[in-house]
Amino acid sequence: MGRHLSGRGVAIVGSGLVGRKRAAALAGARLVACADTVSNRAVELARSVRGAIAVDVETAISHPDVDIVIVATTNEALTPVAIAALHAGKHVLVEKPAARNVKELDTLIEAARGANRRVRVGFNHRYHPSLLEARKIVDSGALGSLMFMRGRYGHGGRVGYEHEWRSDPAMSGGGELIDQGVHLIDLAGWFFGDFVDVHGVATTYFWRMPVDDNAFMTLRTAQGQTAFLHVSCTEWKNLFSLEIYGLDGKIAIDGLGGSYGLERLAHYHMLPEMGPPETFIREYPGDDSSWQVEFAEFLADIEQHREPSAGLEAARRALVVAEEIYLRSGFRFAATAKLELERTPKPE
Repeated sequence: MGRHLSGRGVAIVGSGLVGRKRAAALAGARLVACADTVSNRAVELARSVRGAIAVDVETAISHPDVDIVIVATTNEALTPVAIAALHAGKHVLVEKPAARNVKELDTLIEAARGANRRVRVGFNHRYHPSLLEARKIVDSGALGSLMFMRGRYGHGGRVGYEHEWRSDPAMSGGGELIDQGVHLIDLAGWFFGDFVDVHGVATTYFWRMPVDDNAFMTLRTAQGQTAFLHVSCTEWKNLFSLEIYGLDGKIAIDGLGGSYGLERLAHYHMLPEMGPPETFIREYPGDDSSWQVEFAEFLADIEQHREPSAGLEAARRALVVAEEIYLRSGFRFAATAKLELERTPKPE
């Protein structure tokens, strides 16, 4: 057996909003070191956690007391930092989307194959209590065979959003589709499995930026189950909604807490005589626990020498879908690992 879970030392590379959320949700592990290209952010995070130090990226990754590296950088640095951590012999939690495109992600997958270390991708939405409950309901057979899913996820940006890093394709790898979109794609695949038929469009309606602010997807499995998904950063009022339909009932999830509203699950069970269904409603007030639950599972993955359920292959499946929709929509990916995303000129 390895050391006790609480003995695991963690380094966080990327000390912004997500890095701070990770530092507050280490599930008994301890923050040893943090780093950021903006040194003041790392210093502030280190000061907030007893015993943590602010160092450069290389020192954080190679620190002898660090077992796990959390990579919470902007997208262009996710893969190279994760690979460096693997080469240093560390387990890695890399935030979604894990890379800017499939080719770039494949270099990380190759590095992980020979590393004998666990790699988890930060799909924390799977660990919201409403989604965990939905998973139990589906697995119990209470919905019957699954038919289709509707999902919507979005926010409204903020003043200057078009000048932030997410609007720079060289840093982000894409817009709303690769940002919130991969979360919805991952959730759809978590319930339905692989998608063999991908249709959709990514477009830019409002923000003056070279990446998408809306994406619409229709994804189908080999068995014909369909996921209809929409992600948007022109939503104006933050929104999360996921509906899962089976032959015997329906689950409706709304909200993620905070600005997305109270997290709520409704289970509608169809009666033999049909008509109005039996309705069971659960609400989940309080702080977002998904980060803590996800990291606790990662610690268990490491202790039990098992592959994380949300790993690099899950990230690859989501990026394959996103990349296909970008290509269908006139966005072009360069053939190199360095991403160039540009509009294909439309015919006059």
